[in-house]
Amino acid sequence: MILARSVASRLLVPGILLFHTACTQPPAESTAATLAEQRRRMPPDTTGYESRPPADPNGISRYYLGRQIAHVMGHEGADWLERSGRQQEEGTDILLRELKLKPTDVVADLGAGTGYFTFRISPLVPKGRVLAVDIQPEMIAALKASKDRAKITNVEPVLGTVQNPNLPAKSVDLVLIVDAYHEFDHPREMMRAVRASLTPTGRVALVEYRAEDPKVPIKRIHKMSVEQARKEMAAVGLEFVESVESLPQQHLLFFKRAK
Repeated sequence: MILARSVASRLLVPGILLFHTACTQPPAESTAATLAEQRRRMPPDTTGYESRPPADPNGISRYYLGRQIAHVMGHEGADWLERSGRQQEEGTDILLRELKLKPTDVVADLGAGTGYFTFRISPLVPKGRVLAVDIQPEMIAALKASKDRAKITNVEPVLGTVQNPNLPAKSVDLVLIVDAYHEFDHPREMMRAVRASLTPTGRVALVEYRAEDPKVPIKRIHKMSVEQARKEMAAVGLEFVESVESLPQQHLLFFKRAK
């Protein structure tokens, strides 16, 4: 519970008591070291990026297309991702229905964490598979342990990097990104790789808290507007399809490969 309170304090607007995801916890030392090593070994494509002092302490000194990038949640926040009230708080059952998955679909859960969505999507694609992508080895180990314990055969944990999710080219029907995109250190590189992974009819489902709604009690750095999301996806050749607004506090935005 101490961890949960710490995470919530970094995410919520001061003075408001509520739930919410652990997406704002600053990275623990091991996570920070992993990210630093990946950055050192993989020189980034800097188009659209700028470095300047962080305007928000919950973010890093890196900006993309005018948006400050948020801190990455460390694997130490795993319990918070699996909290019992998450379905009611986020409408996760509604989200799964809105994805309109087919039994044969190949789905990539990008930023899978503990596999909250991975293992709920698995039975929806019995003849397909779920690629559970995370950049933290600790999360991959947790995913493998859960998969083995439940004897699930259509889930494949995938260790990605800050620039590449390591997905197979032209093979993925849906890439799902829930409350994680705003934390990507290299969103341009990551999403270019995502685009390359899509089948000709493949889709990206981006879920982020609504920046346009002041009643959503989440700090600004952990929200995203439709306008900003569309701008960033267009920059990597992803075309906006629709915005589904049936979730309690989040946008569900669909994109496809631009022609």
